[in-house]
Amino acid sequence: MTDLVLYPGEVVHRRLAAPTYRFRYRTVSLLIDIDQVDTAAARRRWFSHNRRNLVAFHDRDHGPGDGRPLRPWVERQLAAAGITLEGGRIELLCYPRVLGYVFNPLSLWFCRHADGRLLAVLSEVHNTFGDRHGYLLHDAGRALEQPVRHRHGKVFHVSPFLPVQGSYRFRITDPGDKLRVAITYHRDADGPATLIALQNGHRRAASDANLLRAVLGAPAMTFKVMAAIHWQALKIWLRGGTYHHRPTPPREEVTR
Repeated sequence: MTDLVLYPGEVVHRRLAAPTYRFRYRTVSLLIDIDQVDTAAARRRWFSHNRRNLVAFHDRDHGPGDGRPLRPWVERQLAAAGITLEGGRIELLCYPRVLGYVFNPLSLWFCRHADGRLLAVLSEVHNTFGDRHGYLLHDAGRALEQPVRHRHGKVFHVSPFLPVQGSYRFRITDPGDKLRVAITYHRDADGPATLIALQNGHRRAASDANLLRAVLGAPAMTFKVMAAIHWQALKIWLRGGTYHHRPTPPREEVTR
């Protein structure tokens, strides 16, 4: 177990419904022990917690979004589903801030019992309007099988060219030497996939040298993620995609 790990890799999006598209971009994700962020920052020159650096992690980018400590927020979401970690480890997979900027379409919280069992994965989705919503993947306090497979009805507005209906199907492997995440969106809950999103990566030590190498290898990563989303949206609109206005976000922070 370490306080901070890198996962260089790539993200692939494929829209299967007309108008179709496909794009791929390189990414670098961090896997952070949320109880060890200050320790991770103290050990590294190019990584900081809640202040600017080449690579940084800010509490306000996640969870309640106001900079409050993250663990109590996560534990409240778990408690509402009857899950107690007994002090177990919580790790967050996310994009870091690079030169002060970040946009995380998806962040994943891996929540473990004190004995090491993975009890829940909280999938936190962000849209470009500044809203966020979580989908809690769990089995009523029982250890999750690998890979984690789960299904949730869609309740949160993400793309203006897809309606808030249907369902998501998750397939997530507990991060180890490799990272594998697959999410499919089905406009009709029992119909074929409308959109496929994949993320993969390979584990790397988060040394100063590797942090610097990762940023130099993808210097505009966080900007490119946002640019790619808007560029694909423009192409869909030009090809006649149906525009769905942003609805009121759900009142609940997390769908359980």
